[in-house]
Amino acid sequence: MADFKYLVKRVLNMNYGAMIKKINGIHKKTGKSRWNIFNDMRACAIKYGAGYMDYDLFEMYNLTDEQRDTYITRGRNNDLIKRFNNQEYGHIFSNKLEFNKKFNSFIKRDFIKVRGTNKDDIMVFMAKHKVFMAKPINGTCGKGIEKINIKDYKSLEEIYNYLIREENNFELEEVVKQSEEVNAIYPGAINTVRIVTILGDDNIPHIICAYFRIGNGKYVDNFNSGGMVAPVDEKTGEVLDKAIDKNKNLYERHPATNNIIKGFKFPNWNEALEMVKKAAVVVKEVRYVGWDVCFSDKGPLLIEGNDYPGHDIYQLPEHTPNKIGIWPKFQKALGENKSSKKKK
Repeated sequence: MADFKYLVKRVLNMNYGAMIKKINGIHKKTGKSRWNIFNDMRACAIKYGAGYMDYDLFEMYNLTDEQRDTYITRGRNNDLIKRFNNQEYGHIFSNKLEFNKKFNSFIKRDFIKVRGTNKDDIMVFMAKHKVFMAKPINGTCGKGIEKINIKDYKSLEEIYNYLIREENNFELEEVVKQSEEVNAIYPGAINTVRIVTILGDDNIPHIICAYFRIGNGKYVDNFNSGGMVAPVDEKTGEVLDKAIDKNKNLYERHPATNNIIKGFKFPNWNEALEMVKKAAVVVKEVRYVGWDVCFSDKGPLLIEGNDYPGHDIYQLPEHTPNKIGIWPKFQKALGENKSSKKKK
């Protein structure tokens, strides 16, 4: 084992402790030699832009080269971001206040920043909305989001004093009321659908894929914050498979409500698709976006947009029994075929 660690460090010229841990796990699972796994990882990195996390997550050790070439990997995803998203405009998506202002026609809810806003205006907002969300303006992955109910405090003054603390930089938002159908699955969070669009050289927004993000025990639906995900047919809005959480537990029904996940069909799906297509051309300098869509009592609306769309949750082994990833969908949207594609 010590010799193997030395060889990995020497070949890569760095200490890849986490990588070695993954290799050991795959070795234990498959019986393949650590050195063969390492060499295969390195080959996948060169050919397909797959890091060791991709290799493990997508179980590339069980895939043929043809199957591997159908996956969008971290390298390929980063290449798309560099190609289609101008970083100078990224602040519009990373700053929740800027995003809500820019995409106001798709938001359909009240919002207000705390820092730099007149106290009276914030008090009016809180008096109007007895329950509201306080979101860190530059927060990601659902971290730091709080759901505030004024009945839990002695006064609005007490809430205000908390919101203006130096360590806080909140944007306040009206709580979205999701549709009865989606709410029945899990009422404890706003359960969104991540719809990925790409604006190709033809300036036409293409829908790549869709994924249902569901809360489970928390009021956020993020996969990395205890939530679960399930693939959605981007044409029909039907959930295609069981939901899965980060611990690889599978759910055909939600454990909290026992309501069906697999087979659920979203209301107003075509309206949601038209909405993200319109949103995709608002900032043409950012052409590859993952939109978080809520199906509300007011119809589909945007919660946020991600100019660094993830690539991992769309191709989990449990959701790809045919062992085919979604890279061909990107190629089709961009008018690129396998023979013309430059391998990553």
